[in-house]
Amino acid sequence: MTEWLVLAVAMALACAVVLTVTVLRQRRVPEDDDPSQTPDVIEYMVMMVGVVYAIVLGLAIAGVWEARGAAEDGTRQEAQALHEISSRAKIYPAATEDRIQQDVRRYTRHVTAVEWPHMIERHELTDRGTELLDTLRQDIAEREPANDLEAQTYQPLLDQVAAADEARRARADNAEATLPGVVWFGLVAGAIVTVGLIFMLQIRRSSRELLLAGTFSALIAFLLFLVWSFDAPFGRSVTESTGAFQDLLTV
Repeated sequence: MTEWLVLAVAMALACAVVLTVTVLRQRRVPEDDDPSQTPDVIEYMVMMVGVVYAIVLGLAIAGVWEARGAAEDGTRQEAQALHEISSRAKIYPAATEDRIQQDVRRYTRHVTAVEWPHMIERHELTDRGTELLDTLRQDIAEREPANDLEAQTYQPLLDQVAAADEARRARADNAEATLPGVVWFGLVAGAIVTVGLIFMLQIRRSSRELLLAGTFSALIAFLLFLVWSFDAPFGRSVTESTGAFQDLLTV
């Protein structure tokens, strides 16, 4: 049973139970009952729906914000590891240093120009990026240390490659959207219900009431747009989240 079917059954059952209990209760109301003595529940329901939806919306914003922060931290870690490799490679002879520097630049250019748009669109990494990182690891690993300084730098360089590889794998895990479809269904349906209940409050045509209703609706739309914008951990465009790699290319 899919989550959508479970959701549909749960909503249908909840609605059926409430309607059945309400109808049965109305049949037992005596004829001399005065409805005017019963408190109006419309404003209470509007308030409760607004509170519940505000909590759900706040949790959604917090979730996508946290995912965006984790993605940015992983990107900085990957770029910093590549920067450390470029800096530590200066102790090698010119030919070896140039080869390692070229490997770093080739991988960085591929990430920013090819892999990042592919990751945003298809939520996966490229095989070419994996090959370029493996080439960098191989060029460092196959170079035998010629002196004590190179021996002391050899393992830290491999550790930085491993750190970049780990951050890259984390980038692959975080490439998909944070919120599942069922959550988006709840957010959109809740917005429709919350805004729709405004019309139950007998809003008149006064400028003050119209302004409040319009402002409230615009606020809901803005918050939903905010959730949608941050639901992509690595942004909606390449320039939005590749700043750390772009800085590495300019060094």
